[in-house]
Amino acid sequence: MRVFIFGAGYSGSAFARRIRHQAEWIVGTTRSPDKFERLSDAGMKPLVFDGENLSGEAADALARTTHLVASAAPGPGGDPVLAAARDIIHSAMPDLRWIGYLSTVGVYGGHDGAWVHEDSECRPGSQRSQARVSAEAEWLALGEEIGIPVAVLRLSGIYGPGRNALVNLSKGTAKRVIREGQVFNRIHVEDIAGALEHLAARRLGGVFNVTDDEPSPPQDVVTFAASLMGIEPPPEVPFEEADMSPMALSFWGDNKRVSNAKIRRSGFGFAYPDYRVALSRMWADGTWTGAD
Repeated sequence: MRVFIFGAGYSGSAFARRIRHQAEWIVGTTRSPDKFERLSDAGMKPLVFDGENLSGEAADALARTTHLVASAAPGPGGDPVLAAARDIIHSAMPDLRWIGYLSTVGVYGGHDGAWVHEDSECRPGSQRSQARVSAEAEWLALGEEIGIPVAVLRLSGIYGPGRNALVNLSKGTAKRVIREGQVFNRIHVEDIAGALEHLAARRLGGVFNVTDDEPSPPQDVVTFAASLMGIEPPPEVPFEEADMSPMALSFWGDNKRVSNAKIRRSGFGFAYPDYRVALSRMWADGTWTGAD
């Protein structure tokens, strides 16, 4: 297995660490050489991809790749990986066996708290989510053209070591914003890595929701984390009085419960099926800080 990861950030690095002993080699891209050490520590050969131009070294590695993961967000000009590498992917990767594209459950938009699954209507409410819908379609169409399975992983809110309610409480930045009926799904980064490994090993294509079992009110997560730490949770703040960025407000505009039944039917089991399991385990073993 020779793996190329475009956009080897938090999720891509977790996948690389998971498969580093199975792979012949793993290449991961980043926009800045400042992140080379972090990618190397995760088991990758780091290369720069600025979102526009593919270096000769990257093109050579891509041509020898068997498993491709794209985790780069689309920009104003569309999907940056497809813009830079479509021709190579289409006709110059003889050993390619599988493609994974990391998307978001944001493509569903708002569904008034109802359950959604992979066949539910996409109602993207932001330009960011609209671009994701277009990118998903492009990747799936490319897979059809070249006869390679493409798995689109729709991810919910990502958390894990270094990025969780325990960290926010320790920094004093955690909030308990209350909005009646509002729920969110979440996904631990190690379950993203596990889902990629699972789908790649079986060469499964199509759309998969990669999300936890339990869409929950956000304030419940903070309250539970505070109980683990033995501290008082922050005071409740009505949504109407909360100070939020435009991006945060766009997330709160989407209310839905996302089903993971499809990927479970494929045989995948979640290591962290809900926030209580995940936070409890990270608190017990000390990994919640994200420190090495």
